[in-house]
Amino acid sequence: MKGTELLADGYGRIREVVHEVVEGLSAEELNARIDAEANSIAWLVWHLTRIQDDHVADASGLEQVWHAQEWAARFGLKLPVDATGYGHTARQAGSVRVDSGELLLDYFDAVHEQTARFVGGLAATDLDRVVDERWDPPVTLGTRLVSVLADDLQHAGQAAYVRGLLERR
Repeated sequence: MKGTELLADGYGRIREVVHEVVEGLSAEELNARIDAEANSIAWLVWHLTRIQDDHVADASGLEQVWHAQEWAARFGLKLPVDATGYGHTARQAGSVRVDSGELLLDYFDAVHEQTARFVGGLAATDLDRVVDERWDPPVTLGTRLVSVLADDLQHAGQAAYVRGLLERR
């Protein structure tokens, strides 16, 4: 199996978990916080999607789906338009609220589709291309894609855990 096929499989697994977590939940459940400092499923899924959208768009030279398809307006969040959730305070995280899981999943699926097209078109040698020289050593495309994948899976797992807690109430 090629490295690019492994990446495509990994990103597909993120999609599976996100759908399993979000489908069937009410807006109240999606926005629920276990306590005042905890992240909601809505914030976790929005954040992991924003990070994937931001980082993959930057590495690929594509426009973020968030901007290209006007998702910022659809979500109507009272946050800076380029916010990804990175560094959010508990208050900022709590401000990310949705009216339905459909909104979260539609945005996630649009980002996943762009990521899948990009990753599917890569050759193994593309993974060695440096995409960020601010680090020592510089970050390659392969490293960036694995980093996003790992972060997204971690947040998807957190969202699954929150769903489990809510279902046990």
